[in-house]
Order: sequence, then structure tokens, then C-alpha cells
Amino acid sequence: MSKGSDLLVAALENEGVDRIFGIPGEENLDVVESLRSSKIELVLTRHEQAAAFMAATHGRLTGRPGVCISTLGPGALNFTTGAAYAHLGAMPMLMITGQKPIMSARQARFQIVDVIAAMRPLTKMTRQIVSAASIPTIVRDAFRVATEERPGPVHLELPEDVAAEEADVALVPSHPIDRPVANPAAIERAAAMILQARRPLIMIGAAGNRPRLVEPLSDFVRRTQIPFFNTQMGKGAVTGGSNLYVGTAALSERDYVHEAIDSADLIISVGHDTVEKPPFLMGRVAGGPRVIHIGYVSASVEEVFHPDAEVVGDIGATVTALADRLGGKLDPEPGLLKMRQHILARINDRAEEDRFPVTPQRLVHDVRAVMPEDGIVCLDNGMYKIWFARNYRTHVANTLLLDNALATMGAGLPSAMMAKLVHPERRVLSVCGDGGFMMNSQELETAVRLKLDLVVLVLDDSAFGMIRWKQAVDHFPDYGMTFGNPDFVAYAESYGAKGHRVTSTEALAPTLEAAFAAGGVHLVAVPIDYSENTRVLVDELGGQAPQVEPG
Repeated sequence: MSKGSDLLVAALENEGVDRIFGIPGEENLDVVESLRSSKIELVLTRHEQAAAFMAATHGRLTGRPGVCISTLGPGALNFTTGAAYAHLGAMPMLMITGQKPIMSARQARFQIVDVIAAMRPLTKMTRQIVSAASIPTIVRDAFRVATEERPGPVHLELPEDVAAEEADVALVPSHPIDRPVANPAAIERAAAMILQARRPLIMIGAAGNRPRLVEPLSDFVRRTQIPFFNTQMGKGAVTGGSNLYVGTAALSERDYVHEAIDSADLIISVGHDTVEKPPFLMGRVAGGPRVIHIGYVSASVEEVFHPDAEVVGDIGATVTALADRLGGKLDPEPGLLKMRQHILARINDRAEEDRFPVTPQRLVHDVRAVMPEDGIVCLDNGMYKIWFARNYRTHVANTLLLDNALATMGAGLPSAMMAKLVHPERRVLSVCGDGGFMMNSQELETAVRLKLDLVVLVLDDSAFGMIRWKQAVDHFPDYGMTFGNPDFVAYAESYGAKGHRVTSTEALAPTLEAAFAAGGVHLVAVPIDYSENTRVLVDELGGQAPQVEPG
């Protein structure tokens, strides 16, 4: 006989779980005791939201669900932003929350909220465990649901008395699952459309950026020699160093990459997920390009995305089959590749500008200079994300992690911590605005406690820069978006990290390099000026920007 918490932990070990992130409470104490004697490491975070971001990032980087744990009520509800982050971003994750005993109510309704109902719109599955004997099958099903396409978060609630209940039941073994492949007729139709096109262009979206797709997608591009661009969350699925890379659609229209999109007569959309901001707007130009959707599931038909043909099935198998049919047979016009040089040159303009505070273009340039090809940059959300999406060239898959789905602030530091735990041999850099950093800055203590080698770059403009930019673009007065910051150097040191303040543009790259070389947790604060950013983006993209003074 085993008690429910032992069965839960054994079932998690059976799924290959090696870490659980979170903040347990009284209702989790049986689980904590079971973890103590297990092979699974319990990693305490300083806020449940950060634990959920870390678990989601584990799923994103490995394809296997990350696991996080919290108590009932307030702790469980602190998971909700992380659940939405994983749900919109298609990251497999398991959340385990405690609950009061269900066979008695000695504390009445103290701290009890309907967590199952709260999680229902944010997860693929949410379920209360009512019997210890059911734990092995429920855990196996939760992992299956979390990882099958479209992946995402699942939630299990384990009441205190069920965790202590004893049962005699075996674990459920996992087994390989082959994903359905596309109908051969659909592949033939798509191949015929591509062969007929004169200016085909590949677009790689979020669902094309799965760890298992790196090789088949890279091979597809290499064999067909079709130019490609990507959405923000598709960035890095195929090496950005390729001579076929045209750019990243960081905006929905009128960016340089849209010159290529508007010139194409066929867009081969691989894994586009409409949770992202649209990379281009269908129907905007009469007689615009036709679109083929290649995806694990059928396309979501939206006002701005309604493909002309679909190939539904395992993406890796689909692009391999298409490459087999297309290899050596294509003779596209060279115009898109000629346009590529113009696009990339314009995007890289002013990348070495030495004015101070630092401009976003120079920031991206210097970060790229200090990061090796396999180094991982994890972005929070802010104005700088557009510039990293447009300008940062990736050479290895999954080396620029950004969120263009929920686009929440506060995930940059936790996602970088998880990336370092998954890849301890690589350089990992967290890039955060001052607003987003302060939303989970307490996790500096967690990073120090875990003895991570991690550099956190905080962009200091004392404002919510993205919303301030939009406020200016929409011709509203500059109001309500500025705030004061702590002394970031002293703040970092109070947690046991090392703090640095950049006082000149030429000092940025050397400061980052020295921080990486020293090891440990380092916070590098650098002033950033988005005022010119407003002029550049708006003027280049067809408008006139009002002035925004530096924060």
C-alpha cells in the first residue's frame, strides 16, 4: 500500500520529472514529504507566478511538461498568469495545487475558491483527484494531454486527505505515440501550388518552432532553396545565418520584411498560430499572395488569416514529403533574394550608433556580439522586444526566447533561470525592461540560491516604454507611464548578486562580457532611450511620430 502523495511522486518520476518549482503550503505537506525521499528536486521560488513561468519554459525548451506546485486559494490563483502564458504559447506544463480535505470541512470555507473553475479557460485539462487509486492514470493522462498537439498547460488539484489516503495500485507506463500524417492528396496539392509559384516565400510560425522540428524544417529550406521569414515566436526554428533568411515579422505591416511578403505570389505558412499578433494582413492588397497552411491542426480562420489550402498533420513529416517532391524542381524568380540584401541592410542601419543613453539598435548589436551562437537570450516584454525580433540574428534553434502570445511582463527572469537549468553549459542572458523586471525581481534570490551563472540586463528608462510609445503614436498626452526605480546595483547586491551600472555606450559590451566571465548572478543596469525609437519606427513605417522625452 502507498499513500496518495507517494503515488503522485512515483508517477511523476515515471514521466521523467526531475524538478518541481513552486511554493508548497500546508495542504501539500504530504507531497513535500514524498518528494524529500524521491529523485525529484523541489525548487522553491519566491512567487508562484515565477514557478509557473519556469515550468512553462521547461516545456518550451524540452517538449516535456515542466511541473510546478502550490497550495490552495491564493497560491493556486498566482499560477493563473503562468497558465495563460503556457496556454497561448503552447508550452506543455503540469500545475499541481493543494486543497482542503474533501471528506471533512473542519475549517469551513477558509481559503477555498473554485480553482478548477478558474483554471478551466486557461488549461487543456483541469481535474480534482478524488481517489488515491486514480492517481497513476490521471497523471499519465495529464502528461499525454499536455504534450499532444496543440501542447499546453494542465492542472491537477490534490486534496489533503486524498494525498494521505492509501491505495494499492500500479503505475501506468508511457509509450511512444506517432502523430497522424497529412493526407497524400493534400501534400500533392500543396506541391503543385508551390511548383506553379514564381515567387514562393516560407513563413515559420510558433508551431513550427518545436524542438523536434529543427532538423526537418532546416532540411526543407535547404533542399527547396525557398527564401523564408518567421514570426516572432517562429524565430530561430531555422538558422537566421542562412542566406535564405529574409527577416522577422515583428510588426503586422509596413516593416521592411513586408516588401518581400507583398512581392510573393505564394506564402507557405508553416505552423502559424493566430495567438500571435498577425505577421501580415491577408486581404490588405488586392491580388495578394495565396497562402498554404501547414500545421498539426487545421488553421484558425481569422479576418487577417484565411489560407487557400491546408496540409494538416505532423509538420516534420509534411515538410519532408514536400521536400522529396520539390527538391531540384523549383526555379523561382531571383527577386526575393535580391530584395533580402536591401531588407537586412535597412534593418541593421544605425546598429553601431554610439549616443548615450543606449539606443535599441545598439543594444541588440552589442548583445549579439557577446553571446556565442548557442547562447540563449530570454526577453521579458517591452519596446525592446520589437528590436530583438527584427535585428537579432539567431544561428542555433531556440536561442531567442520571447513571448508574442500572452506577451506578459515578468517572465524574462524566470524563463532565463529555467533556460540555464536546462542548458548549464551555455551562456544565458535575461533582458528585461525596468517595469517587467520589478514584477518578479525577487527571483534574483532564487537564482543566487541555485548558484546559477546568469546575467540579467535591465533596461532603465523609468517608464512603461511600450505603452508610452503607443500613447505617443496615438497622439495622446504623455501621462501616467513613468515611475521611480531602486538603485539596481544595491538592489542586486542585497540578494547576494553582483550589480553593475553602465555609464557609457562603449562600456555595455565589455560589462556584459566581464559579468559572464566572472560567473554567478550579475545584474547590469543600462539607461535606454526610446525617444528616437519612436521616430525611427513610425517615420520608417509611414507615419509621423510626436516627440517622447527620455524617461
